[in-house]
Amino acid sequence: MNVLHVIWQSAVVVLGSGLLGLVYKGIDRKLAARMQGRIGPPLRQPFLDVGKLMVKENVVPRDAVPWLFHAAPILAVVASVTVLLYLPLGPFPPVLSGRGDLILILYLLAMPAVAMALGGFASGSPFASVGAQREIVMMMSYEFPLAVVVVGVVWRLATLGFSPAFSMVTVGSTPLWGLVGPLGVLGLALLFLCLLVVTPAELSKIPFDIPEAETEIAGGLLVEYSGVNLALFYLADAVKTVAMGALVVALFFPYGIASPLGLSGGWAALVDQLFFFVKVFAVVFVAVTTVRVAMARLKVDQVARGFWIPVTAAALAGLALLVLDKVVMG
Repeated sequence: MNVLHVIWQSAVVVLGSGLLGLVYKGIDRKLAARMQGRIGPPLRQPFLDVGKLMVKENVVPRDAVPWLFHAAPILAVVASVTVLLYLPLGPFPPVLSGRGDLILILYLLAMPAVAMALGGFASGSPFASVGAQREIVMMMSYEFPLAVVVVGVVWRLATLGFSPAFSMVTVGSTPLWGLVGPLGVLGLALLFLCLLVVTPAELSKIPFDIPEAETEIAGGLLVEYSGVNLALFYLADAVKTVAMGALVVALFFPYGIASPLGLSGGWAALVDQLFFFVKVFAVVFVAVTTVRVAMARLKVDQVARGFWIPVTAAALAGLALLVLDKVVMG
């Protein structure tokens, strides 16, 4: 029965994350268009795009490595969906609770980028190879500040006596803001801002869309992809968007509103679940939509230098403030 329970919950997460990711994509594109003074596509456009791609032919380049070319988009989708199985989704604990922790989540978050790079190299296209190289450089740049953010939050939880600290059940049920002093609050704020900067880079959105860069390398990583394979990469991006938003919420804002409103039972779960969707969308809007509307694409050296120096320095400063907060509070 336990296995069946996990299977049906996983199926709900897989289908729900895909639908939710496409809905967020539609809202994101519409809001971005309005912010730029355009009408924009209809909200259902992502669904139309996926539907059209699903009936198109899969074209494989002559110089490609076929098995790896086809495997890369599947790996990207599977990794993106699997991340959500280890994250708390609103009032519900992770589906695979106790079978993985934040360390595993960090590895899984890197897998879609690795899959895209492998697919780019496997396509045999010089444009895709340049995009794959850029993807690897960018991934090496933002992974360290991301790890510092996670370690900072987890370390402070551990010092407060919460265990296991790396468990998403522990992290998602223990907001740190009210458990630390002023220095700790400032440190958490710095870590939160760093994670917001990392979010569009994880999703390869403007200004961090250098691996695709249509005007420079004609689509880069995805230049040779079409049909179902391209649809799978599209879905992987949509699901990973939800996963990144859910991770930010779990680390910094795992609050519900049902209890303050005096709700209980099924209504409480429903309200908290809807509130979770709103929080995830707020993260996507702030970290992705507004940033890509307001900024232009950065160069690869700017991205590497930016993440390795100012962003990493800010993350380490946040961690140092949490350490000082521990010393002061005892």
